[in-house]
Amino acid sequence: MEADFVIVGSGSAGSALAARLSEDGKNSVIVIEYGGSDAGPFIRMPAALSYPMNMGMYDWGYSSEPEPNLGNRRLAAPRGKVIGGSSSINGMVFVRGHAEDFNHWSEMGATGWSYADVLPYFKRMETSHQHGGIGGEAGWRGTDGPLNVRRGELKNPLFKAFIEAGRQAGFGVTEDYNGRRQEGFGEMEQTIHDGRRWSAADAYLKPALKRQNVNLVKGLARRVVIENHRATGVEIEVRGRVQVIRARREVVLAASAFNSPKLLMLSGIGPAEHLAAHGIQVVADRPGVGSNLQDHLELYIQQASTRPVTLNAHLNLFSKALIGAQWLFLGKGLGTSNQFEAAAFVRSAAGVKYPDIQFHFLPGAIRYDGKAAAAGHGFQAHVGPMRSPSRGTVRLRSDDPKAAPEIRFNYMSREEDWRDFRHCIRLTREIFGQQAFDEWRGEEISPGSRVQSDEDLNAFIRDHAESAYHPCGTCRMGRADDPMAVVDPETRVIGVEGLRVADSSLFPRITNGNLNGPSIMTGEKAADHILGRTPLAPSNLEPWINPDWETTDRLVETA
Repeated sequence: MEADFVIVGSGSAGSALAARLSEDGKNSVIVIEYGGSDAGPFIRMPAALSYPMNMGMYDWGYSSEPEPNLGNRRLAAPRGKVIGGSSSINGMVFVRGHAEDFNHWSEMGATGWSYADVLPYFKRMETSHQHGGIGGEAGWRGTDGPLNVRRGELKNPLFKAFIEAGRQAGFGVTEDYNGRRQEGFGEMEQTIHDGRRWSAADAYLKPALKRQNVNLVKGLARRVVIENHRATGVEIEVRGRVQVIRARREVVLAASAFNSPKLLMLSGIGPAEHLAAHGIQVVADRPGVGSNLQDHLELYIQQASTRPVTLNAHLNLFSKALIGAQWLFLGKGLGTSNQFEAAAFVRSAAGVKYPDIQFHFLPGAIRYDGKAAAAGHGFQAHVGPMRSPSRGTVRLRSDDPKAAPEIRFNYMSREEDWRDFRHCIRLTREIFGQQAFDEWRGEEISPGSRVQSDEDLNAFIRDHAESAYHPCGTCRMGRADDPMAVVDPETRVIGVEGLRVADSSLFPRITNGNLNGPSIMTGEKAADHILGRTPLAPSNLEPWINPDWETTDRLVETA
């Protein structure tokens, strides 16, 4: 059990790493994954997305510690425990992030990770399908990468009503939020191909496993084996037996924003006092390990529909069975979409340079976990701020590798969090109040028209805000002399040889939108660093920034 590279985690970044590190045939790769097969219908069928993240068979089952600013609620924190990791249980929404997100990374010390640097990797990794054509916005989108990205068919009239409402409210429309211009209302993109979920495992890992130099090992990673400050392997447990998989060249952790810092700490890399408290010998005192935890919170703003066009008509058992049969036998129907087909990225105020609010629109009134459907018909927008200043931690519960980590998001710990969320609710009401929704709009279901004051809105936020499941930042990338950085811009763990981290935990700051896309890009780019290759040539394309961003949160239309 030995390879040149040993990767822990078969998720978004780990799958990309496995494929790129092995593609020239010169290096052997072993991928360690604790979870099992991704073959089940609940994973494969896009419309069934609420199931796998609530199934212990596919999900680690983590939850936060009681969140003091959210009424001491424990919030679900799912991560994929299956081939393909979280890309096999997520909502299949594809967002690259805004150009300024990556420019900010570079300014924080992640040199070589500006938007000009990462755009070539986003292009390399995807094939963009847009309504029958391939390529999308010329120059900005990939045409021959392994990750298939598509748009929905927008058959439900409410999708177009939402986009038109955004235009009527003055926010403008973007033809491709993953292209030159993110800001505005437009069609949402999905990692779905031929009516089925297209995970990182489908795109990268399964093709790579056909090579003789790639192997998948099922086991629980317990710790990184470090000898003389060099990672030499990974200790795993398989059916009660502990063994070591040796790495001739490097170990790469791609185990999630929860499990990557957990593994570092179990291996003696982290805050020295915390490690000592658990009886773990300190190999490298890195106080940033497990710090800087970030996530996106969101709310569902729900509106009754006066006409029976919504998904709520399909929530009975007979309709679900019919949808499943259509999908399984014909590859058609509602089952082939995640039903997130319209989106928006807007700015909350004049003086905000680029979008800091995201909308997912759903032509139904139902929770993300598939529960608590509204009586009758309804539609909803998932909305939340993108760049909360609140920061949390991941810490060890004990030195037992089987123990879940202690996850404290510290949500809503700053006054601007509350201000921004109140604005999100009021803005959603403004969108739903536009003429485009006149023929559909009934009463507001949630929070309800009586909830208007700051105090009442705060209470609604406290009781109902939920994670969008975008954890990141816990092994922050930065300059090698930055005491809170965990990895350098080459993704090397500072203070230990032969060890890297490449997943969403290295994000210095959370990106706009869903994190699957940036996580895969991280694996793509890290592979070039690991192999010592010259990175892809930076792009010279200029992203769109609203020319009136300093004076308005809207779009000043010119003739």
